[in-house]
Amino acid sequence: MNLVRSEWTKFRSLRSTWLTAAVTMVLGVGVGTLASSAQSRAGVGADWDPTAVSLTSIIVAQLAIGVLGVLVMTAEYATGTIQPSVIAAPRRGRLLSAKAGVLSGAAVLLGQLIGFASFFAGQAMIAAAGAPHATLAQPGVLRAVIGSGLYLAAIGLLGLGLGAVLRSTAGAIGTLVSVTLVIRLVAQMLPESWRDWMARYWPTAAGEQIVAVVPVPGTLGPWEGFAILCGFVAVVCAAGYTVFRTRDT
Repeated sequence: MNLVRSEWTKFRSLRSTWLTAAVTMVLGVGVGTLASSAQSRAGVGADWDPTAVSLTSIIVAQLAIGVLGVLVMTAEYATGTIQPSVIAAPRRGRLLSAKAGVLSGAAVLLGQLIGFASFFAGQAMIAAAGAPHATLAQPGVLRAVIGSGLYLAAIGLLGLGLGAVLRSTAGAIGTLVSVTLVIRLVAQMLPESWRDWMARYWPTAAGEQIVAVVPVPGTLGPWEGFAILCGFVAVVCAAGYTVFRTRDT
C-alpha cells in the first residue's frame, strides 16, 4: 500500500501527467465529434454503426494514453530517480505492480470519461444531421462505450510494458506507434489473405471490436478480440517485468 501511495504521488505530481491526460481528453472527444458529424453527413449505408462512429476517438486517444503509460516508466530513467526507487523498493516486481496499478486506475477512469463524452457528443451530432443514432438502452451500445474505456486502459498498460522493456521514451513511443498504427497501415499493401489475417488477429485490430455494435463479417466478436489484445499486453508487460528484474538500473 505504501508503494501504491508513493507511485500515486509521483504520478499526480508530474506536469506531463496532467498535460498528457488533457491532450488525450481533447483529442478523444474532438475526433469522435468530428468523425460523427462528417460520416453522418456523408451518407448512411446498411452497415451504419453510429456507436462505432462516435467512438472513432480511440484511434487517436490510444496514442496519447499509450504515451502516458510510457512516461510512467521511462520518466524515472530520464531523470535518474529510478535508482532511489529500486533502493527503496528492492522487490522490483512489487514496484512495477504498483506503477501498473496506479496507471490502470487512472487509465480506466480517463478512458471511461473519453468513451462516454465521445458517445454523447457524437450521437448529438448524428441526430442533428438527421441520421439514425444510438442510445445506451440499445443492445450492445453500453458494452461498446464501456469497452472503449477498457481498450484505452489496455493501451496505457501496453505503453508501460514497452517503457519497461526499452527504458527509452523515444524508443517506446516509436514502438507504440508502430504497433497501434504503422504496422496496420503497411498490412494494407500485403496480399489479401495476409491483410485479412491482420485485420482479424492483429492485437489492436482485434481489440477494437469491443466498440463495434454492428458485426463486421470476417472479424472476431467483441470479447474475443479484446481477449487477444489483453493477452498481447500481458506478454509485453511480462517481458517488461523480466527486463526490469534482471537488468541493472
